[in-house]
Amino acid sequence: MASILLSGPDVTALERSAISEAFDSGWIAPLGPAVDAFEQEMAARLGRRRAVALSSGTAALHLGLLAWGVGPGDVVPTATMTFAATANAITYTGATPYFVDVDPATGQMDPALLEEVLLELADAGRSVPAIVPVDLLGRCSDHGRLRELARHAGARVLVDSAESLGAHHRGVPAGKLGDAAILSFNGNKVMTTSGGGMYLTDDEAAADRVRFLATQARESVAHYEHREVGYNYRLSNLLAAVGRAQLSRLDGMLERRRARRTAYAAIVAPVPGIEVFQRAGDEQDNCWLTAVVVDAPMAGFTAAELGAALTGAGIECRPLWKPMHLQPAFSGVPARVTGAAEQLFATGLALPSGSVLTAEECARVDATLADALERLGGRGAGAGPVPSRRDQR
Repeated sequence: MASILLSGPDVTALERSAISEAFDSGWIAPLGPAVDAFEQEMAARLGRRRAVALSSGTAALHLGLLAWGVGPGDVVPTATMTFAATANAITYTGATPYFVDVDPATGQMDPALLEEVLLELADAGRSVPAIVPVDLLGRCSDHGRLRELARHAGARVLVDSAESLGAHHRGVPAGKLGDAAILSFNGNKVMTTSGGGMYLTDDEAAADRVRFLATQARESVAHYEHREVGYNYRLSNLLAAVGRAQLSRLDGMLERRRARRTAYAAIVAPVPGIEVFQRAGDEQDNCWLTAVVVDAPMAGFTAAELGAALTGAGIECRPLWKPMHLQPAFSGVPARVTGAAEQLFATGLALPSGSVLTAEECARVDATLADALERLGGRGAGAGPVPSRRDQR
């Protein structure tokens, strides 16, 4: 029996046709009309003045920070619950990341802790030119509060929106929030270009700087002239063609991911000790990944045990991000933690959430999940509802 992926790429004949047209046009080498059009269409959808298509979301983070002059001696606060790319990009510049713990209800950077960190760094005379909040699992951070804190500290906000394309915060789309934002088009995201990313901003000078650095910092002269060290970070024309096709299908893909969350919520609702993570207020999320959190003493089983049951049935699932302050690569990096991210890592489990899942695959996942919950100690889907953990406190 074939494995069911956590979030596989959702591609159709439309994407095949788009890449064939780009191939037949002769624009095989990086850059070309599909890149230009992709940038314009994404900027228009998100209400940004400028967009720069790049080879990855990591590249967008790296160049976005460099465009603001971030470098050695600087400190850049970011959420500890994130993928390593966020911290890596800060480190590439020579700056030091400062890991901030999260709100346990949302997994987003805790504004109260960030305020403490910014006051501490100000008292120590440290330079904090930027803050990098992370939109975890497709939910936007509390950008209103974070931007207020950043402005008071004299810092700019580069939002890691790698996971949140299609989400909103108070009606503002992810990608438009912050002084600048980045997107990822990796194969597991809501839309993909196989690999790729994008930098978005209303600051034309910053966008021009990112574009310049991404094309090997080549000067505008007939010969190859380089006065700075640059990077080979631009997106290819062929992959941009795929991105344009994906963007035209984005709304439908988001609806299918949201339907997965609704289905999972119904399955776990009768079972004590387990609930869908980020369920409250998720109408503005893109539901990139739907996760559950397991209260083992109440449920009678752990998130790891549930994950093992699903994996054994050929259904991919995974824990939430291991916090950056626990990663050996970042040993010794400053952090302000409460244990919230560590608790989510220990109790959270992401379930298959892709828009490419067929009706048959969804039915298989749902039946396997319900059966696993019953076997592991839950009351199963036939029992009546029980109060959520939040209500039982």
